[in-house]
Amino acid sequence: MRRKNTELLGDVIQQFLKQRKLDKPLYEQRLLSAWPEVLGPNIQAYTSSLSIKNKVLYVSISSSVLRHDLFLSRQQIVESLNKHVGAEVIKEIVFR
Repeated sequence: MRRKNTELLGDVIQQFLKQRKLDKPLYEQRLLSAWPEVLGPNIQAYTSSLSIKNKVLYVSISSSVLRHDLFLSRQQIVESLNKHVGAEVIKEIVFR
């Protein structure tokens, strides 16, 4: 016997997270976790801290040369990270 009002479990969880306003912190955490996957272990070695505030990702990089190179390609990095997460989590990156 088939029920008429069936929903996918993933959709129900997504609705629950939105109602409780937990989807934004979840996406932010996914994006922070995606940093080494998207940019690779070499850049991760020079990264000391990551944080997100008001859709801006703040990244501390210990190498000034690498910081400049990443600054030049920051828009591509934003697009790659958002695509990896599946939502627009950040709009800008600030390298420190």
